[in-house]
Amino acid sequence: MSQQALIRGEVCFRAGDGVLVPIPDGPVSIDLADDSVTLGWEDEPGNAMSAALTRDEFDRYVKEGKIRIQGQ
Repeated sequence: MSQQALIRGEVCFRAGDGVLVPIPDGPVSIDLADDSVTLGWEDEPGNAMSAALTRDEFDRYVKEGKIRIQGQ
């Protein structure tokens, strides 16, 4: 089940073997798995984006306050 969170700060993901791509500040949905987390957002109305982070990366961003899980 998806949870809601806010991005506040520099949170990036790597698209394939490419460069790091920033996720814009704002609301995201998060789907947690044992070893990864999928983030979903709209970069403009109707244009859905998603990215996968390792669980370690996600936990670090949460600890740093860059990802704020709503209700926590």
